[in-house]
Amino acid sequence: MSNKEEYIFWSLANTCITDLGYRIIQLFENQKELWLEKLENKTAPIIRLKQEDVDWSNELQRDIEFTAANGERVRRQLNRRELEILNIYISEYPPVDEYEFRLEKPYLHTEGNKTMVSSILLAQGIMDKGFERLSGRLGTAAPFPEAGESTEYDVQILKQQTLAAAVNQVKAERDILFNSKPFFTYALIFIQAAVFLWLQLNGGSTNSSTLIKYGAKVNQLIYDGQWWRFFTPIFLHIGFLHLALNSFALYFLGTAVERIYGNTRFLFIYLFAGVTGFIASFIFSPNLSAGASGAIYGCFGALLYFGVIHPKLFSRTMGMNLLVVLGINLVFSFTAPSIDNAGHLGGLAGGFLAAGVVYFPKKKKFILQLIFLILSAAITWGAISYGFSPYVKSQNEPSALLAAQEYIKQHDYDQAYRILKEFEKNAAEPSDKTYFLLSYTEIKKGMLNDAKLHLQKSVKLNPEFHEAYYNLALINLEENDLEEAKMNAEKAAKLQPNHKQYTDLVHEINQHLQSSGAGE
Repeated sequence: MSNKEEYIFWSLANTCITDLGYRIIQLFENQKELWLEKLENKTAPIIRLKQEDVDWSNELQRDIEFTAANGERVRRQLNRRELEILNIYISEYPPVDEYEFRLEKPYLHTEGNKTMVSSILLAQGIMDKGFERLSGRLGTAAPFPEAGESTEYDVQILKQQTLAAAVNQVKAERDILFNSKPFFTYALIFIQAAVFLWLQLNGGSTNSSTLIKYGAKVNQLIYDGQWWRFFTPIFLHIGFLHLALNSFALYFLGTAVERIYGNTRFLFIYLFAGVTGFIASFIFSPNLSAGASGAIYGCFGALLYFGVIHPKLFSRTMGMNLLVVLGINLVFSFTAPSIDNAGHLGGLAGGFLAAGVVYFPKKKKFILQLIFLILSAAITWGAISYGFSPYVKSQNEPSALLAAQEYIKQHDYDQAYRILKEFEKNAAEPSDKTYFLLSYTEIKKGMLNDAKLHLQKSVKLNPEFHEAYYNLALINLEENDLEEAKMNAEKAAKLQPNHKQYTDLVHEINQHLQSSGAGE
């Protein structure tokens, strides 16, 4: 075989690697057979290049069958449903006997018919026809190598360039995927475990008062100026299962993001996503919230940004798997109860934006990064401003009640009264619970007339609110209105006949009525 065929072999290999994005998956020891795969495109055929003089048609057939058997093993290793192999022979001359029928139709592997081999022969006299067929199979014009009078030196130079391109391709991708060793991922897992232990030792991680004390997201307290509650909840977890799931997710996602973006960039992405997650929760959820879920979804967002910038590498390394996992998580989030979906989506968006701001190590896209910085600042500021709008505040009754109850536990009735009074003023329709809790603070502050009015509103909204009837009866007693006190106490006792406190009050009022009747 002349240098010309070897030059064509390496020229085709070079074109596939540098121009078409193929990767070497198998190079035989004699360097005359090469298997190539386009990893990011699962429908693209695997290319097999074989440099060998094919003298007889039977030899050609046996080699095609061998290729199919080897391809079947590759198909199973790659876990593909079906596999197509483009089998290219480079020979000095075609077989001396009839061979065309061997190439006309693809050969199907006999075991399952899942591996198909389409063969093309490049040889003297049929070279143009072979390259025409090759261009049709690749969907692009395959360049015809100017082999001419190629010397052995020319072949060696081309071979070295081709193999160097393949090595550099792998090295460049490794440089992108492995910029640094994870550090902050492990540090964050340790910190949230330590904080969880601290919560357990100081009231319990499922205790609302403990969570509020150590920084959980409570909208009303943020309205009161406690801005740090956008940040501190990232490190708090409600129960061991919550901690375990988030730590597990952080271990796998965090290490991937930290390797790609580097340590400092990862930390910024994680914390920014955590904050944007709680900003979204602040806007759309009035409930107490804590956990690293938003920050972890931010890791998803950062990997999606990586996919936008490096789509081929993303598709080849993690693409479909990541999208499937993200999809499953989102479906679970929207179908399971008590999940802070707003926080998850806010973290996802925050991670994508933060990745755009920091970009990748050793690379700069100043204009693109500036656009993402301005966009991130505008969205964050706009979201917080919207969260502080009167409309959103008026929807935050659960948060107002939670904050007021916490102040009541601390016997800070002035603060509880302030919160509830402000909510009553701004809300279109306060609930019976708001009126009841407001009346409780007013009783503690000695504002019995106001308390009586709010209790009346409470039972009007909820005629079965037995505690409100009971408190009304107590106020009636203070006012010496025994008949009204008896009526309200009896309503409470009727709604809760097994409640001894209510029946005792009815008995006490009846005694007062009897004494006052005897006195007359």
